[in-house]
Amino acid sequence: NKEGKAVKGARILILGLAYKPNVDDDRESPTYTLIEKLEALGATVDYNDPFIDEISMTREHAELAGRKSVPVSDEFDLLVVATNHEVYSDRDYSRFNCPIVDTRNSIRNPPKLYYKA
Repeated sequence: NKEGKAVKGARILILGLAYKPNVDDDRESPTYTLIEKLEALGATVDYNDPFIDEISMTREHAELAGRKSVPVSDEFDLLVVATNHEVYSDRDYSRFNCPIVDTRNSIRNPPKLYYKA
């Protein structure tokens, strides 16, 4: 909203699905809840995780099963860093045109529109 774009109708990319950095363990990951809450507000949410190519079936988040990791790009309305994988910290976002909310305070080369959570 701060950048003039409502959550409703926004395309959001979540960076990191794993529970902790640099692993493929997504059990009890808070990112699932984040995706569900953003979608309940009307956003379209994708995720990227270099360690988790596809969301497996779970009892708590069955509706997310089968979704696949998509490439990181600034073609989204917002990027949200949910897991501080090294690959995200090392990436140069300085030329990205979309805002980033960094919930892990891990981005080293942020874009102009950068928010630490």
